[in-house]
Amino acid sequence: MESLIVGSIARPPPCRLFPVAAEFPPLRTGSCIAVQVSRQRAWNILDMRVQRQLLVHHVGAGHERHAFHQSQKKKFVASAASEQPLESDPGAYHDNNPWKSVPDAFDAFYRFSRPHTVIGTALSIISVSILAVERLSDFSPLFFTGVMEAIVAALLMNIYIVGLNQLFDIEIDKVNKPYLPLASGEYSVATGVAIVSSFAIMSFWLGGIVGSPPLFWALFISFVLGTAYSTNLPLLRWKRFAFIAAMCILAVRAVIVQIAFFLHMQTYVFRRPVVLSRPLIFATAFMSFFSVVIALFKDIPDIDGDRIFGIRSFTVRLGQERVFWICISLLEMAYCVAVLVGAASSCLWSKCLTVLGHVILASILWSRAKSVDLKRKTAITSFYMFIWKLFYAEYLLIPLVR
Repeated sequence: MESLIVGSIARPPPCRLFPVAAEFPPLRTGSCIAVQVSRQRAWNILDMRVQRQLLVHHVGAGHERHAFHQSQKKKFVASAASEQPLESDPGAYHDNNPWKSVPDAFDAFYRFSRPHTVIGTALSIISVSILAVERLSDFSPLFFTGVMEAIVAALLMNIYIVGLNQLFDIEIDKVNKPYLPLASGEYSVATGVAIVSSFAIMSFWLGGIVGSPPLFWALFISFVLGTAYSTNLPLLRWKRFAFIAAMCILAVRAVIVQIAFFLHMQTYVFRRPVVLSRPLIFATAFMSFFSVVIALFKDIPDIDGDRIFGIRSFTVRLGQERVFWICISLLEMAYCVAVLVGAASSCLWSKCLTVLGHVILASILWSRAKSVDLKRKTAITSFYMFIWKLFYAEYLLIPLVR
């Protein structure tokens, strides 16, 4: 292209006097030859300048193209290293390996299912089921089958309840829990609806297949209370009212889990008459305290979002510090009652283990509570997870109560 441009520069005619006469004064004899030489020299100079500029342009364009290709190469390498697609390059390589997305999908569902509640539900069912065991021969395949049926059905319902709460709390969770999949945008609303609907259906389907009346009623009552707690419809969304919200959690965690799943093992699996044993009464009473504490404490780190969106929790009304120490006092009272119940046991090993275990848990709770910085949300959230660990530990002690 550049050679065509150079070759197209017009050459002067051999001798044309009229343009020179118009531009210069008359010359002496032989001026035509002088003018022709001067003009030829001028054209040669112009030709050289044009070629030099084109050469510079050609070299500069080469450098620019080289720099452009280098930048594109760097951009491709950087994009490949970060595993992000090139938006400006439609021909860029896209890795569509589905196995790379599996860990991300698992992590999102893990956060969506609220694993601390899943662990608590599973441990509580196992612990309460052991209370129905009267002899070593009860640990049979029938027992383990009954426990697994109850755990799977209850976990499916548990995920429905926590998922439904997230669906109606997306804007609140953007303030309080932005890491949850719906709040962060990892899940769309349609995805959330599909998950909670399918899990509720599977839970009821499994409960119907098993055929245990206590198990089915446990699932149904949990479904009703969980729906009323979260759903933003007239006369519902009971979480707006602190006392009713606490009673919903107490009814599920303290009453339904303890009594319904015990009766599932006692009457359906073992085919024995209904008996409200001393350990069962203790478990129900103790977990009533614990459920109230969980219901109150879960709102302490969420005070900002609850206040903005008009959720009148006890924390919003009374303040973080006051509710915090109310929760600590309730738990310490529960541990004192547990120590007295353990001391009154006629079984020596039960007496020693339950008294020592509850004294240790009460001491750890008090020591940890005094070091919490209530001005830091991360510290409060960490302590809330510690409360759930105490919840798990209690279900390890409950089967020891005799």
